[in-house]
Amino acid sequence: MLRLCGFRISNYHNKVRIALLEKGIEHDEDFNARPSQTEAFIARSPLGKVPFLELADGRRLSESSAICEYLEEAYPGTPLFPKDAWDRAKVRELLLFLELHVELVARRLYGQLFFGREPSESAKQSVEKELTKGIKALKALAKFDPYIAGPDLTFADCAAFCHLPLVALTTKLAYGREFLDELPQVKPYIAMLKKRPAFARVDEDRKAAQKK
Repeated sequence: MLRLCGFRISNYHNKVRIALLEKGIEHDEDFNARPSQTEAFIARSPLGKVPFLELADGRRLSESSAICEYLEEAYPGTPLFPKDAWDRAKVRELLLFLELHVELVARRLYGQLFFGREPSESAKQSVEKELTKGIKALKALAKFDPYIAGPDLTFADCAAFCHLPLVALTTKLAYGREFLDELPQVKPYIAMLKKRPAFARVDEDRKAAQKK
């Protein structure tokens, strides 16, 4: 059986977990695996990061995007990438923009904002400039028809559901406004995804983990 290792507050862990649930893949979790630089942990995950996937035969795979690609190829029964090569590439493009140019930019402020410290003005200015560009690009790419890449649920939705609310909260705390208001489709889109059992389950587990 597959084992997903990470913790339930991690948006990248949750992205993979939603994919596992949506694809109906039998698995279990080590949801107390936290990033670590200990020798024992690095033996399981080369950069000491989460999430990572453990197979029953002892093989391990890190990086959420690589894990999702593996799940799609190894468990094709419920696809989360389109069949058409162009459409698959467009989903990957969306994933890259969501993560590299939106979530990872906002992430520069997480350590300060979520531990009660005011971020520096230079950091805020840098993030604001890059995040504005990233959201503008995302606005050009996202379809919300009804899913972010078009009519079918894809890995891009698993990622967007986990990343976008966190980006919205970050900008509200740092700047007093949600940058994602530039994309008014986001809130109804997230509400729609929450009606799916896999998304709702992961979201509820995230909230429960935050209360501990």
